[in-house]
Amino acid sequence: MSTVIVDYGAGNLHSARKAFERMAAEAGRAGSVRVSARPEDVARADRLVLPGDGAFPACRDALLSVPGLLPAIVEAVTRRAVPFMGICIGMQLLASRGLEHRETAGLGWIPGEVVRIAPSDPRLKVPHMGWNDLVIDRPHPVLAGIATGAHAYFVHSFHFRLADPAHRLAHVDYGGEITAIVGRDNLVGVQFHPEKSQATGLRIIAGFLAWRP
Repeated sequence: MSTVIVDYGAGNLHSARKAFERMAAEAGRAGSVRVSARPEDVARADRLVLPGDGAFPACRDALLSVPGLLPAIVEAVTRRAVPFMGICIGMQLLASRGLEHRETAGLGWIPGEVVRIAPSDPRLKVPHMGWNDLVIDRPHPVLAGIATGAHAYFVHSFHFRLADPAHRLAHVDYGGEITAIVGRDNLVGVQFHPEKSQATGLRIIAGFLAWRP
């Protein structure tokens, strides 16, 4: 089984690769974990991971700037139904559009929009940064062993406002409900950084590697 972490110049690639390699080894799964920007590697992958740090438009532009990369991702996810995980901005790119700096089209795979966090409590600062407790909204194989109260590490100023609540797998409270995990079909996305979220993040990575949609 090959897992490709997509390299388009936006994301915590080294830490993510180490976390995925560790969980693949612990599960005794044959195959490889590779960081790559090559469309041909994406085309052969059994699983895809799309990380992302920074701003929504910059990540979208960076993804489009690598020749053939986005078409290869679309082909793998929509035609071959390859299991896909988006991380941070990589999750937000699943949305219909993002409203950070300017309106920017997303991949449109999970309907909704990415909007600025507006906590009801003015004492809460934006960006939402640090540890927060997950609230599990609905079960999913990737969340095996994860219960409400598990801690995850967040760093973001915008969040995914879903069109369909059925696509929300978990949320956190930060002066209002913030989408933490989304999913449908062969897609999952996490707003937090699993590679920085210690036991919770590693368990979610293990769940993704074992998942067969």
